[in-house]
Amino acid sequence: MTSATAVAAERLLHAARTRTPAAPVRDILGDDLSAAYDVQEIVLSQVEDPRENPRVGRKVGLTSTAVQRQLGVDQPDFGVLLADMDVSGLDTVPSARLQQPRIEAEVAFVLGDDVDDPERVLDAVSHVAAALEIVDSRVANWDITIVDTVADNASSGLFVLGEERIPLADIDPVAVEMTLERNGEIASTGSGVACLGDPREALLWVARTAHRLGRPLRAGEIVLSGALGPMVPFGPGTHVTARITGLGSVSATASEE
Repeated sequence: MTSATAVAAERLLHAARTRTPAAPVRDILGDDLSAAYDVQEIVLSQVEDPRENPRVGRKVGLTSTAVQRQLGVDQPDFGVLLADMDVSGLDTVPSARLQQPRIEAEVAFVLGDDVDDPERVLDAVSHVAAALEIVDSRVANWDITIVDTVADNASSGLFVLGEERIPLADIDPVAVEMTLERNGEIASTGSGVACLGDPREALLWVARTAHRLGRPLRAGEIVLSGALGPMVPFGPGTHVTARITGLGSVSATASEE
């Protein structure tokens, strides 16, 4: 751990603890993406627990050109999903856990086997599901570069998985069409093409990248492959339903407080 990564990690941890967005960390890290992933690991080490709050998956971010335009970046990244980020079984999503939430619909891959060879990651997929990712940022005003978002665990927040479980062989992820309604009105649309041209490419990208960084994908992990369309605000009281052809629907309601 360098002094720079330690300082950047403490800034983000303080923002999380106080629920007060902080200044970007690029003033500390520059454009060092490797250092940003080091910061991500430092931050995770302070909030994960192998028994009470283990790692349960990864999220691929910045795979949609629409989202890249929104955030001013031009390549994917990935973050880590922890058990307490899964709010699939809750009646309402706890708004108090979030700072600047936005929500997007995605294809989720669930792995049945370890991925020792990233080129064979598709063989490890147990099933596919519709998902909502509630992204969040500890950086004030979402003023982020890719270094900022990677350090901030790829702007991870919470996630919801749909109830349908579909074998990968039974669906073409490129062909899926997504419609997201926010409080009863269509707020975002997209398709599998929006996610790196094919959500399977996002899965392959994160398998390769995680393997290169010494953090290979493992059996049981959930991989959120990236947005199928633009993300939208998800403030208190917001209700969202996303429908993805072939995968059914998935909904989330943010609590009033």
